[in-house]
Amino acid sequence: MYILGINAYHAGASACLIQDGELIAAAEEERFRRVKYWAGFPSEAIQFCLAEAGITAYDLDHVGISRDPSANLRKKILFTLARRPGLSLIRDRLANAAKVRDPNKALIASLDLEAAAVKADFHNIEHHLAHMASAFFVSPFEESALLSVDGMGDFVSTMWGVGRGTQMEVMGSINFPHSLGFFYTAVSQWLGFPKYGDEGKVMALAAFGEPVYLDTMRKIVRLQRDATFELDLDSFVHHAGGATMTWECGSPEVGTLYSKKFVETFGPAREPGSRNGSGPLPGFSQHQLDVAASLQAMLEEAELALLEMLHRRTGQTSICMAGGVALNSIFNGKIRPRTPFQDVFIQPAAGDAGTALGVAYHIYHQILGKPRCYVMNAAYTGVQQSPAGTDNGGHCSIWASWPNN
Repeated sequence: MYILGINAYHAGASACLIQDGELIAAAEEERFRRVKYWAGFPSEAIQFCLAEAGITAYDLDHVGISRDPSANLRKKILFTLARRPGLSLIRDRLANAAKVRDPNKALIASLDLEAAAVKADFHNIEHHLAHMASAFFVSPFEESALLSVDGMGDFVSTMWGVGRGTQMEVMGSINFPHSLGFFYTAVSQWLGFPKYGDEGKVMALAAFGEPVYLDTMRKIVRLQRDATFELDLDSFVHHAGGATMTWECGSPEVGTLYSKKFVETFGPAREPGSRNGSGPLPGFSQHQLDVAASLQAMLEEAELALLEMLHRRTGQTSICMAGGVALNSIFNGKIRPRTPFQDVFIQPAAGDAGTALGVAYHIYHQILGKPRCYVMNAAYTGVQQSPAGTDNGGHCSIWASWPNN
């Protein structure tokens, strides 16, 4: 049985192919198009995966995509009616949802297939279910608590639950517009890092400052008694349709997320690439470095609260994490010493690229009920690259990214 999972029409487009539960190949589209975080439909990555298995698309039994436009539909409608966004925004969202809802058309067109000969069943897998599946079903744990945190997917920013054997149970979620991922991206933009994926640079930047503005950050990310959180929406614009993701030429761009109130709180935003600054790091003031440190401290505080809640509710001592926020390695290093969780699994493509992996394994285990047989202990799933004059028979990592052009 061949199952193809894809992440499409979003940054980090990717494909993953499994056969009877064993991983055959996985790769990001950026590896072939040489455009960092390439978005759109991952036709090149799909063709690579098929070639690695020695099959064609006609041999596929199941194909899935890590988006489900019908998920949380009632909440989407109620939010839209309350906010009354412009017609152009509604039109763009509907067009994107139509592509996501029927990815078989793109598959047939991109691979020049005969539609009648394609036998695969197509599946739309909710975004955060794909994230959690990408970690749990390839982990070494028979049981584990599960946490997925990112910007937003299918109207959800955060989802948690528990996994046992071949099944995952969702225990709770946090919906749009409240998002730790958006919070981190917004402050990263204010610090002069506007590109998609720049958050990792800000995580490193935080080491040069002190979290002196943590109390102010606590007013922007408001922790609730049940360990969830809410954003001070006056400090952001994403909920009002003020920021969207576009990907002309395949490279994703995110509009400005922070608001005028945020600028009034922390001062003028730093110009990208600025060399002006009086702090210990060239190009930054001490104030900016302290804001970065406070951002990191707030993220950690919010995530620690989620993990402590999840341990209380599940009683598990193993945790599987996914989502873009799960790539915050500074926080990840604090999980064992600061929470009751003693075993931690975060697969190397914790961001959206890894949802292709999650889709394939969600179909195989959660939907089809097939037994688990694979543990991901290496990231070498991509195109083979051997030094000149050698043949090591190995593969390069799916997750290594091309440098910025």
